[in-house]
Amino acid sequence: MAIWIVLPILTLLMFDLGLSLKFEDFGKVFARPWPIVVALVGQLVLLPAIALGLAWAFKLEPVFFIGLILIACCPGGSSSNVFSKLAGGDVALSVTLTALSSVITLFTIPFTMSVATNLVGESVGIHLPVGNLIKQNLVLMLLPVLLGIGLHYASPKAAEKTDKVLGRLAFPLLLVLITVFYIQHHRTILDNIGILGLCVTALILVAIGCSSLLSRLVRTDARQRRTVVIEVGMQNAAQAIAIASSPFIFANEKMAIPAILYSLMMNVVLLIYVGIVRKR
Repeated sequence: MAIWIVLPILTLLMFDLGLSLKFEDFGKVFARPWPIVVALVGQLVLLPAIALGLAWAFKLEPVFFIGLILIACCPGGSSSNVFSKLAGGDVALSVTLTALSSVITLFTIPFTMSVATNLVGESVGIHLPVGNLIKQNLVLMLLPVLLGIGLHYASPKAAEKTDKVLGRLAFPLLLVLITVFYIQHHRTILDNIGILGLCVTALILVAIGCSSLLSRLVRTDARQRRTVVIEVGMQNAAQAIAIASSPFIFANEKMAIPAILYSLMMNVVLLIYVGIVRKR
């Protein structure tokens, strides 16, 4: 089963994320509150709300409806830091947001997914075991991050070497994950790629536009604005796939298809965005 590929990959990615974080990153919120507030509102409130509206507008079937909300609930990991650097953004802000969202989503994902499941899932037999979701997030998300932070403090040199190796593996591992899911579900993906492709692309574009507008309203500088746009637009597909396909939670690999399509379109759209801002 693909889930047994997903879970180790997610654990490694979260461990790698922890290697680059410091406890001081969490304290930086007081030094730059407005960009952080805007980004967190975009990640935790705006994106799920946009996903909900689009899911209704596109009349997605319940499993895809919940899958779209799920990917909208999972802010991006360390990849967003790389994109912020490429875009000439505020990398320190990106790291702070990554640290905060990795902890906050432990609590927001169960709440948001409970709402989504109650809206459309119960009627078709899709149920959310909230306790199992919290336990899986603690084991696969929080624990590896804490272990990475611990290694960073215990042996900075070993952490740096490990981070270099895992950093190179992150993108290929995600490609392997997406390839495995595509091979298993290519018929379903191809049958639904029209409506789902349009839906996830609209989600990314609307999220980018709204986060940029919010950043301008609170008068963040250009570097901060680029980082906020990337942080709101970039989602953790591995986390969403792990939740959708986990035998302890939804046990529904079809629900992971929106996350797979979002991951593909996200990289295309944000690479175009990076190219545009670099030219400017």
